[in-house]
Amino acid sequence: MGLFTKDIKTMNDLFVHQLQDIYYAEQQLTKALPKMADKATDPQLKQGFLTHLEETKQHVKRLEEVFKMHGVQVKAVDCPAIDGIIEEAEETAGEVADKAVLDAALINAAQAAEHYEIVRYGSLIAWAKQLGRTDCAAVLAKTLEEEKATDKKLTTLAESKVNLRAAS
Repeated sequence: MGLFTKDIKTMNDLFVHQLQDIYYAEQQLTKALPKMADKATDPQLKQGFLTHLEETKQHVKRLEEVFKMHGVQVKAVDCPAIDGIIEEAEETAGEVADKAVLDAALINAAQAAEHYEIVRYGSLIAWAKQLGRTDCAAVLAKTLEEEKATDKKLTTLAESKVNLRAAS
């Protein structure tokens, strides 16, 4: 089912489709984060990726909870956006020889994924409320706050030392 196909007829259809999309994205990130941690040279960045991996596993469980609360099958649909973000991160990481620059590139890739997730969760929360599913919105809001906090930590790490090291 594509985003702009006749398969999506109602707000509920759109909500479920985007749940399936972000479910796939979170599953892909549970595979990508350990690789990013392995490539990171900054100890704080490496630990940040591992910490966010554990959070991401919880995000997957929360999404499964929302599927069940909403009375729909737990299912993922391909998300070309997250696949592209991960593919670009892998390509860029493979091209960077300077480890300090690699850490800056990894932060950039991680933030691309975070921003994608922030947009998706924000929309899902708004749609859940519109559908009268404040229970689902509350569960999704927990994840949104964690995604925003991770993005902020990445920005702080980049601006406080990683980008400075990469530039020197």
